[in-house]
Amino acid sequence: MAEPLAQEDQIKEGEMHSYNTRIGRVALTRLNGKICAFENTCTHDGGSLEGGHLEGKEVVCPRHGARFDIETGAATRMPATESIEVYPVSIEGGEVLVDLDA
Repeated sequence: MAEPLAQEDQIKEGEMHSYNTRIGRVALTRLNGKICAFENTCTHDGGSLEGGHLEGKEVVCPRHGARFDIETGAATRMPATESIEVYPVSIEGGEVLVDLDA
């Protein structure tokens, strides 16, 4: 079941926002007009990706520089070797809904 996390107009291109959910922290960003949702935890050391930055379609971990593709979740740079979770997003009535069970 999809859960509302934000209003669509709150998510700006290239900005990253983090939300507490029943499964942990989830980040939202807008990439080329599309809102993406992904796990806000680095698989290298379990730390938050909050405070990191976006480069193209990758989020860069603020501690050790690990990178993850925000569309696929794939780890793209060491020291991370495991993917992060990505979640389907839909928009209904201006609300950003994220399917945390997908």
